[in-house]
Amino acid sequence: MFGESQSFDLLATRASTTPQKTAIIDTETGDRWSYRELHDAVDETARALSPYEQAKTNRLGIAVSPSAQFVVALYAAIRLGWQVVPLNDSLSTGELGERIERVEPAVCLCTAETETLIAEAVQSETAIVSVDEPTTAHADRLFETTGSVDPDPPAFDETILILFTSGTTGDPKAVQLTAGNILASATASAFRLGVRPDYRWLCCLPMYHMGGLAPAFRTVLYGTTLAIQPTFDAAETARIMAEQQITGVSLVPTQLKRLLDAGIDAPTLETVLLGGAPASKSLIDRASDEEIPVYPTYGLTETASQVATATPQEAIDCEGTVGHPLLGTSVTVVDDGKQVSPGQRGEIVVDGPTVTPGYLDEEKTKEAFCEWGLQTGDLGYRDDDGRLWVIGRRDDTIITGGELVSPAEIVEQIERVRGVTGAAVVGVDDLEWGQRVVAVVSGDHESSTEETRARILDHCREQLANYKVPKKIEFVETIPRTHSGTVDRGKVHSLLE
Repeated sequence: MFGESQSFDLLATRASTTPQKTAIIDTETGDRWSYRELHDAVDETARALSPYEQAKTNRLGIAVSPSAQFVVALYAAIRLGWQVVPLNDSLSTGELGERIERVEPAVCLCTAETETLIAEAVQSETAIVSVDEPTTAHADRLFETTGSVDPDPPAFDETILILFTSGTTGDPKAVQLTAGNILASATASAFRLGVRPDYRWLCCLPMYHMGGLAPAFRTVLYGTTLAIQPTFDAAETARIMAEQQITGVSLVPTQLKRLLDAGIDAPTLETVLLGGAPASKSLIDRASDEEIPVYPTYGLTETASQVATATPQEAIDCEGTVGHPLLGTSVTVVDDGKQVSPGQRGEIVVDGPTVTPGYLDEEKTKEAFCEWGLQTGDLGYRDDDGRLWVIGRRDDTIITGGELVSPAEIVEQIERVRGVTGAAVVGVDDLEWGQRVVAVVSGDHESSTEETRARILDHCREQLANYKVPKKIEFVETIPRTHSGTVDRGKVHSLLE
């Protein structure tokens, strides 16, 4: 889709085309940045970072909350030809340190809030630089410098991002994404969702995940405005949507439910891109009843976000679908090494210009690709019209008494029961059956757990084969999830130990 020799400096192009257009709105302070102001700030930060360029790797780790500062650092590194590694500051010191050691950034950029965590996590020669006044002896201040910096923007086939997968089973992979991957994804998304010059996209997801990071590229490519909320809060997010006349937002299902509970009055809202986890029929129906335009989507870090996205009407007419693949994306369903027919289930394999060239670990890269493309590890099927359904993870499949069980199918039924606010289903080792089906459920506290348990079992017995009915139901305050909204299966299992 893009020539390999072409260079990537989206912001410079945008600033020269629409310099006065609003690029960023800081929803906490109300500050606004034009594209010219953003471009100039990026130049200043690039000059401040350039002395570190002779380090072992030209990689910048960013431990900064979603903000204009994050976007400035992102584009400054890209302008220098560096690779950006967004860092998850909610991890433990050990978890974060392991990731930093794997990517060996030349610099870790932090704030006063994240400086101590980064200082404890860094065990190498990586420099620690703060955008605030340092609070420890481990960090330097990122000072503005004079002079000039020679831009060295990457070619379209060069890596600009290294992102870690959610690691729901404790094995996060370091994904490389090229400039071409990012541009192909942004272009394909615009064809599916539509875009106008006056669009305003709200980012309220963490920017160390692709769902939160993608708008920082897409709005610059489109010449639209990015409103940034550092942390999602249902009431505050609803207020921002109305006040800032937001037209689009990326959410995970739990966030959408909380927004609906809080009440949304956002007449300008045209697109809710809903991903990160399966959306239940009841949630889609509720959003439709309240005239919230939901686009259920399926995507991966390895594909720079979206793979397939359904329109709001498709979501209602074809329950559970994530729609057709996006422009340029090829989706093949494979079982036992063979492509299957429509309606048959298998592993989802993705190919096209958005797909990563591979992981930092070459062995993991070799394992991940086959003749049809990237093996996602997700199970699903396509209908005769090419729409895609995702039914769960290959490694989540439960085998009980020789029968295959998809946890997603059971979760869908449990979440339809009155009094249930969330659910996760896992297989637990069993001497007699191999595995037994166990559900972990959160409730609304309006009914006792015994009443809710009885309703769940009655409903499941009506809707599911007997071997799929949970043998045990545990109640918890909240379902453990990663920041991308995916159930953290490792933590769910630990709750059952």
